[in-house]
Amino acid sequence: MNTYQKTYDVIVVGAGHAGCEAALAAARMGCETLIVTIDPDTIAKMSCNPAIGGLAKGHLVKEIDALGGEMAKNIDKTGIQFRRLNTKKGPAVRSSRAQADKKAYQDEMKRVLESQPHLDIKQVMVDELLTEDGKCIGILSQTRTAYLGKTVVLTTGTFLKGLIHLGDVSYSAGRAGESSAEKLSESFLSLGFEIGRLKTGTPPRVNAQTVNFDAMEIQPGDPDPLPFSFSTEKITQPQMPCHLTYTNEKTHEIIRNNLHRSAMYSGRIKGIGPRYCPSIEDKVVRFADKARHQVFVEPEGRDTDEIYLNGISACLPEDVQVDMVHSIRGLEDAEIVRFGYAVEYDFAPATQLQPTLETKRVESLYFAGQLNGTTGYEEAAAQGLMAGINAALKVHGDRPLVLDRSQAYTGVLIDDLVTMDIREPYRMFTSRAEYRLELREDNADLRLTEIGRQLGLVDDTAYRRFQTKRQLIDEELARLNRTIVKPTRGSLTRLEEVGITPLDKPTSLTDLLKRPEIGYRQIKLVSPPSCELPHAVEEQSEIQIKYEGYIRRQAIQIEQFKKMEHFRIPDDLNYETARGLKTEAREKLEKIRPASIGQASRIPGVSPADISILMVLIHQKTRSELRAAS
Repeated sequence: MNTYQKTYDVIVVGAGHAGCEAALAAARMGCETLIVTIDPDTIAKMSCNPAIGGLAKGHLVKEIDALGGEMAKNIDKTGIQFRRLNTKKGPAVRSSRAQADKKAYQDEMKRVLESQPHLDIKQVMVDELLTEDGKCIGILSQTRTAYLGKTVVLTTGTFLKGLIHLGDVSYSAGRAGESSAEKLSESFLSLGFEIGRLKTGTPPRVNAQTVNFDAMEIQPGDPDPLPFSFSTEKITQPQMPCHLTYTNEKTHEIIRNNLHRSAMYSGRIKGIGPRYCPSIEDKVVRFADKARHQVFVEPEGRDTDEIYLNGISACLPEDVQVDMVHSIRGLEDAEIVRFGYAVEYDFAPATQLQPTLETKRVESLYFAGQLNGTTGYEEAAAQGLMAGINAALKVHGDRPLVLDRSQAYTGVLIDDLVTMDIREPYRMFTSRAEYRLELREDNADLRLTEIGRQLGLVDDTAYRRFQTKRQLIDEELARLNRTIVKPTRGSLTRLEEVGITPLDKPTSLTDLLKRPEIGYRQIKLVSPPSCELPHAVEEQSEIQIKYEGYIRRQAIQIEQFKKMEHFRIPDDLNYETARGLKTEAREKLEKIRPASIGQASRIPGVSPADISILMVLIHQKTRSELRAAS
């Protein structure tokens, strides 16, 4: 065995979306960092849908940006279509989504990594984890070279014993055309980790020159697109349209007649697939009453004719995929460039992790991304950022960073993973966040930028911009509150012109804006601020005033939540001998070993009665220790 000459503070394995954020965070926090990947040309490659954001996922991207991550900046530079979703609903569920130029996104992220000080990139296939006295000290490559580091972050994606299925053909690969990592899982098992199997899939891609777009519904981007990153002033690049078409009864008949040839239904796939992003075979079987399913026809970039058929992920044989695609309106003559397939891979259930994403079994080893059972670039990137931050903090000897459920969707994501014992691909939804009115996209910077600044991830320029925005919001809220509109003839005429019903007494602009039918745009016409305000400031002012009562009530709920989170459970509490706990609760608590009463209360199988008993046991243990100490 050969040992590489340089010892690193942080070693990141894998250069997908989790690995990129982890490596950049560690390097920006001053750690000598190494990121290793099977192929450096595939850094930040979008294996499936070339898009960033979406419902709840957009919240994660905004939070990554507020903390000093890279994903939002990258999509702002390389996006080809930007859309705001749920605009007619409340601010808590509004989300951003952008179609990416797949290759440009990849190239830009690689450029950022290559230019980052304290960060080395190497082409390495990892076979083993190196440990010593229960601590991870590095990695061993396929070529038997040891790379030593103080901490290791694993972000292996779908590459652990990756197995691709296409019809009745199966072969080892992490992605089509790319090698799988065959030996690293064995290293996990030798260290005592539990390993499971999951499955995901991708649809066929077709040549745009063979698509009849006129037969489809056009889906343009927003006319004035809003950026993802709080540091991007404006999206200036031209947008490209997407299109919408549908499957039909003929499509479904082709699929039903060939289910026996699908790897999913022939019994060859053992891994569990994503519940909320099913393959077209699953859709046809599970939703047999539906006459059609949406197919979003999305370009993969500006300089390519490849089109992504979002909605018909499949692992049917190639000849069946051809018939299936040709049965769809607008795709009758479409030439398939890449066939869809399913990929099965190893994952490690995240209950084996602490909330910092450090493993419980091996010190200084962190897991992030699909390795933890998630699906989606955004979920992976958020985990990667937190793992990279905590690895760097461990190197520096500082306290770890754990975001709780009231602070961020990132906190909800990680808490769900380490607490819920999830055995199917996890996807973020707004419904998972009980404090979603507080965890909006629009205020991610107000929630998290100070934390990013303290970590050293938010630079001076971004921080000054944030401070200016926060000051402008405070000033505008104060102006709206102190400005009184009196029911004079002139003011009543003005109010009527902008669609505001007459006043019968002096009213502040704040009280006017609280009316459900009135928006900030009308208020600005009645009494404009002294200077033109950025859209984000106007939006934030309106939301804080309109939802003030709801936000105040949620703040009370958050305060109660935090009391439970601050009720810590001793690390050495022996659940096996704890009297009164149900057997299921005892087993779950012993397995997960929650850090607080709050976390314990969220474990499935642990009842309120178990929590009451647990609190009594902790009080008894504390009193006993105090008596012994005295």
